[in-house]
Amino acid sequence: MNLLRLCFILSGMAPLAAMADPLGPYERWLKTIPSPPPLRIGATKADWESQRAAIRGTLWKLLGNLPARPAIPAVTVDSREDCGDYLFETFHFDNGAGERVPGYVFLPKSGAQKHPAILYCHWHGGEYGAGKIELTQTNHTPAAPGPTLARKGYVVLGIDAPCFGERQGAGPDGEKGSAGEASASKFHLWAGRTLWGMLLRDDLMALDYLASRPEVDANRLGVTGISMGATRTWWLMALDDRLKAGVAVACLTRYQDLIAEGGLKYHGIYYFVPGMLEHFDTESVIASIAPRSLLCLTGDQDHGSPAGGVRTIAALARPAWEVTGRPGAFESVLYPDVGHSYTPDMWGRMLAWFEREIPPGEAK
Repeated sequence: MNLLRLCFILSGMAPLAAMADPLGPYERWLKTIPSPPPLRIGATKADWESQRAAIRGTLWKLLGNLPARPAIPAVTVDSREDCGDYLFETFHFDNGAGERVPGYVFLPKSGAQKHPAILYCHWHGGEYGAGKIELTQTNHTPAAPGPTLARKGYVVLGIDAPCFGERQGAGPDGEKGSAGEASASKFHLWAGRTLWGMLLRDDLMALDYLASRPEVDANRLGVTGISMGATRTWWLMALDDRLKAGVAVACLTRYQDLIAEGGLKYHGIYYFVPGMLEHFDTESVIASIAPRSLLCLTGDQDHGSPAGGVRTIAALARPAWEVTGRPGAFESVLYPDVGHSYTPDMWGRMLAWFEREIPPGEAK
């Protein structure tokens, strides 16, 4: 062995070659892949619509070879309860891919014949035993989302995501918790698709059912959630134009910034879609929602959503709303000294956003 190198090793110092390398680990990894081209919104509405169609087509391809879904899933209502100022139903449907998908519906008791509706997407947080029950609790939200929104005049629906709630242990090898999530992800990759794509497919089946209900005005559909539910919110809006308004709380992650911050550990395997950075970063997904209405609420100390990336997403995506004539339909608020949480101010903004964009009561 070279004597100088041996001296470095014995002294605990790095060899000269390593000391001379100015790059951090993430920089060495990132330099091995092409950087996605910066998002540039077309100069006209028509230019952007063509660009947007191409982005959406790529997103669907990246999600993999997803099984076709029926026009409306065959749903079984398991129970119905009068809770005084709202009605509560439980239901399930077969997703056609080996799983029973259970869900909740909260129905207003106001006089309107048709109500706006909100698809509520629960969070992750490693709480595999929870899932849709988040709709009835205040563990992560300032008020229970299901009853609160139903009392305000919204039909609210939420399902258990794969590996959560009643679906825990229903994967290909019966494992629970993170082991079950990993097994499901592996299975879907072998089948040529992603766990994230299958999760969104279930959400879209739930949306198909929600839009078909006689109490629902299908022209006033919204979506919201915290954390994984926030990511579901903006992905679903990018993929489906029926969703007119969304509020994404505590998860707006630009992938290159997450890598640079050493933050890959803050998101589970479900979150990662192969090939994304070959094409674009999160700002392209967000921009694809324009001109429909999106509010993003993020804490600047939320390590899973680095603040610099949140600012970049907003700056690059905002022109999509400007060129389509609805600059006020997109807002991204970065809260100082707030971590991965749902504050009362965020809750109030969420309610006000939906009241403005898909107001309760009969459609005018």
